[in-house]
Amino acid sequence: MNANSITRRHFVAGCLASVSTAVLAQADYPSRTVRIVVPVPPGGFADTLPRLIAEKLAARWNQSVIVENRPGAGLNIGAETVAKAAPDGYTLLATPPGPLAVNQSLYSKLGYDPAAFVPISILANGPFLMVVRRTLPVSSLTEFIAYAKANTGKLNYGSSGVGSNPHIAAEMLKSKAGINLVHVPYKGQTPALMDLIAGHLDVLFHDVASVASHIRAGQLTLLGTGGASPIPEFPDTPPIAEVLPGFAVGAWYAVVAPPKTPAFVAARASQAIGEVLRMPDVAAKLREISISPVGATPAETAIFLRQETERYRQIIVTAGIKAE
Repeated sequence: MNANSITRRHFVAGCLASVSTAVLAQADYPSRTVRIVVPVPPGGFADTLPRLIAEKLAARWNQSVIVENRPGAGLNIGAETVAKAAPDGYTLLATPPGPLAVNQSLYSKLGYDPAAFVPISILANGPFLMVVRRTLPVSSLTEFIAYAKANTGKLNYGSSGVGSNPHIAAEMLKSKAGINLVHVPYKGQTPALMDLIAGHLDVLFHDVASVASHIRAGQLTLLGTGGASPIPEFPDTPPIAEVLPGFAVGAWYAVVAPPKTPAFVAARASQAIGEVLRMPDVAAKLREISISPVGATPAETAIFLRQETERYRQIIVTAGIKAE
């Protein structure tokens, strides 16, 4: 037997061993605790949704699935944490759009490459509601716009930070309505909501789950929805687009893995997440608050993220939004 034959045999054996290892790893994943990093503070739907998914995944995988809050810096701290984690599927990022489709248009430099994350799935999406403090003397979007024009620069709005979805929504409102509002950024959406209820803010865009009870209790006034049609919870409230054509704001929540995570890991996690989102109790719970479960494949998620990145880029450029 010549040296070339031995070399070929060793090469083939090595390839077979690599394939066997990969198949074994695929069959075993996950074999230990999975950590889902959430780049927002506790509370609010962007935190509770991953916790709901984590609970169901833990039961499905018979492994611990923990949620770790890493808020701050426009959601960049949590994103950078995951970007630097081992690419083995045991650290995932569950996030609103910021780190994946927005921040690359806001910041001149990031500690991670949004495009390098390995897509896993889109969890869900839903419209924002536009709410104002109950003492503001308006009862409709048309009245609000007229009031804002008569009191230019005197009204403010809150958000969970520069470049956050609520910030972009309010800037879109300003642009389309031709009004001037002062931005008050917070470290998270929950403290902004509390200040709105207390009367320290004038307007806020927020998800249905977080504000519905406050609207029903008379603590906030609902002026419009960010979707294309009224929502079941408030069927008499028209979409903002009826007054401002083309206006559409909401939130979606995606799961990605660190760069270079193997495709089979992403596929396995995506399949499990999709199965969880199709569970009747999970789907029903989300639809009760006008959130639509999605459960996209990694390929579908990749296409969606590219499209959303470009959409947000156009909005940010038009509104002149810059990171502080």
